[in-house]
Amino acid sequence: MPVKRASRKDDSQKVFGQSRKPAGMFRAGLYARVSTHDQQTLPSQMRAMREYASRREWTIAMQVKEVGSGAAQRELREKLIDAARRREIDAVLVWRLDRWGRSLVDLVSTLQELAELGAGFVSLTEALDMTTAPGRAMAGLLAVFAQFEHDILTERVRAGLAEARLKPRTPSIGCASCTTGAEAISCRT
Repeated sequence: MPVKRASRKDDSQKVFGQSRKPAGMFRAGLYARVSTHDQQTLPSQMRAMREYASRREWTIAMQVKEVGSGAAQRELREKLIDAARRREIDAVLVWRLDRWGRSLVDLVSTLQELAELGAGFVSLTEALDMTTAPGRAMAGLLAVFAQFEHDILTERVRAGLAEARLKPRTPSIGCASCTTGAEAISCRT
């Protein structure tokens, strides 16, 4: 009877046909944001993200700290996305989703772009990790809700415009600096 032999372990760095980077070769870009200068959470956000990257044996390639409203265009966030486009980072690591996205639509569109670039995305407090299959599935659900939010907003805008067209326009009274009759009626400041 033939003797069974253990198969020789393959030394390749492929997983399911895809090349795998060693953990220390995985480069992360950290993104922390506060809305106002008086908020003191930037150091704690950065500390938590550095600890997480260390536990996963990721190399921190870039750290971005931004102060500003979520509604404003964030230039430093764009620099991080540009780094992903140039393949300088393999993942973006954030403290919370609301620190990254201005809206659900913005969040999903940037997550989709990062995915298309082959870059992962991790949000620490929501445990969203797009470097894993369950995390990517969760991102798919976010995309569904983002489309829903967009559709609802579009319907509201259309309904508001239709309602505005039905109402007759009345001249405004004007501002305090316009006191004569014709100026006061036509002034809309």
